[in-house]
Amino acid sequence: EVQLQASGGGLVQPGGSLRLSCAASGFTFGSYDMNWVRQAPGKGPERVSGVTSGGRTYYADSVRGRFTISRDNAKNTVYLEMNNLKPEDTAMYRCTAATVGHSYWGQGTLVTVSS
Repeated sequence: EVQLQASGGGLVQPGGSLRLSCAASGFTFGSYDMNWVRQAPGKGPERVSGVTSGGRTYYADSVRGRFTISRDNAKNTVYLEMNNLKPEDTAMYRCTAATVGHSYWGQGTLVTVSS
């Protein structure tokens, strides 16, 4: 059974930091590109960051310079370090695993940025 379990969300003040984790199981983690996708209330999904199986990274303009993605293939885990958080970062964050032809989506973790 494929599982992508995201954790680390919570309530944080503007300017604060959070570290999200996504623990994967049930597939060959190292062969998949991993992504973080967020969806804010009333808005469509937005891919905020990704890391390929080869280690290349992607960041949306809205988070570049503030977020850092990393993966630990030994632990089957992908991380998203989020710094200088803004109220507009408030969203449900989900991790996804993708390869040619299919993808897996996990449950999300809620991030709320508010004073």
